[in-house]
Amino acid sequence: MSSFKSLSITGWGRYPVVTSEVYRPERVREVSAILADLHDKALIARGYGRSYGDASLNSGKRVMVSERLNRILAFDDQTGLLTCEAGVQLKDILDVFVPRGWFLPVTPGTKFPSLGGSFACDVHGKNHHRDGSISRHTHEIELMLASGDIVRCTPAENSELFWATAGGMGLTGILLTVTIQLQRIESAYISVDFRKTRDLAETMDLCESEDDRYHYAVCWIDCLASGKSIGRSVLMHGEHARRDQVPAKFAKDPLRLHKKTALTIPMDFPGWAINPLSVKLFNFGYYHKHPQNKMGVITDYDTYFYPLDFVLEWNRIYGRRGFLQYQCVFPLETSRQGMFKVLEILSQQQIASFLAVLKRFGPQEGLLSFPMPGYTLALDIPISNQRMFDTLKQLDELVVAEGGRIYLGKDARMSAAHLAKMYPKLDEWKRIKHQVDPDGIFSSDLSRRVGLCGVRRLDAAFEQGRIL
Repeated sequence: MSSFKSLSITGWGRYPVVTSEVYRPERVREVSAILADLHDKALIARGYGRSYGDASLNSGKRVMVSERLNRILAFDDQTGLLTCEAGVQLKDILDVFVPRGWFLPVTPGTKFPSLGGSFACDVHGKNHHRDGSISRHTHEIELMLASGDIVRCTPAENSELFWATAGGMGLTGILLTVTIQLQRIESAYISVDFRKTRDLAETMDLCESEDDRYHYAVCWIDCLASGKSIGRSVLMHGEHARRDQVPAKFAKDPLRLHKKTALTIPMDFPGWAINPLSVKLFNFGYYHKHPQNKMGVITDYDTYFYPLDFVLEWNRIYGRRGFLQYQCVFPLETSRQGMFKVLEILSQQQIASFLAVLKRFGPQEGLLSFPMPGYTLALDIPISNQRMFDTLKQLDELVVAEGGRIYLGKDARMSAAHLAKMYPKLDEWKRIKHQVDPDGIFSSDLSRRVGLCGVRRLDAAFEQGRIL
């Protein structure tokens, strides 16, 4: 189709950068036309490019951007059931429905992904230990298959396809609509309890004793702390604030969010700006600015859930080379030793991460969903040199040995061999994928790299991705 434009695109981590034929349809009938005119070109859907790695990239092939398929189609204000086109941004849902007393059932750490992309990654939030992933709150999806047919899938109808699509990274078909259950809230504010810990053992002890008391639980870890301080953290437990908890100056309209001015990073930072010393200074300041315990702090939901969204294009801080988000999870029985080893290796190698977030997970939902009962750690690591890639490969081996896995929605470098050891339901997922897409029309750089579509390549390495 002549409407496809050849563009350089990348994920949020800005690594790798690829060239694809990109098209932005405005109507479902245009999506059908794209499928009818693919010839030998593979296709992947993409929302707002908020997956970190190569899940929405398709080198030399086609990418369908869904950001114009962004209509809110139906809402029941008695039940909170919301139906949207897949390209609707989570931010749009919050802007429309928080003032009406409704909130997302699950949200990741940014409000800028599409709803369809969130289901395709089966995103988790700070409440996974109680409420699971977004698929648990999804009543229905409409999916356009490789054949062009549109199927309705629910947990009870076409259920195999529903659970293969939840976390299936957009490889089973093109998501057209998603129906989710919103949750009632009394205010746009969160009541937060802060607790500071001295080391990893105290951090995980507190998670185990306190997380279940709260709707939301997350902790920031000082990833460069060493010796007896490895794993020192700030825990942030939260609940939606009741109407009577909102500060007096906001009490007249507790569902109204007082907007803050967002900053924009105007340029790429130099590559040396993020280094062990700058991260160490930041971590020292962040850890010590918090008191030992501070309870019942009322803050708006934007500040609690999306602190980085106040800095638009913050990924430019990592410079033109970009960064990798490394997110792993360990099962409950190996979490303590696994997390300790990861933090120890990072500290020894002086691999810096401004972001280091620890959370507790409940059960897995979809066949390729990332969460499992245990603990997850997310790290933002600047692209630097081959030693950095070698260290991450060493961490992959550790994760496999301890029975854990890596998050596909953020990965840009894991090998196919490691994937097969991490996801025990992979063969079941491949069987369903083959049934609905026997010719492998839906594929991406991620799917080819880790063997999700039967075509494998060697381990990703520093030289193999294009770096600006």
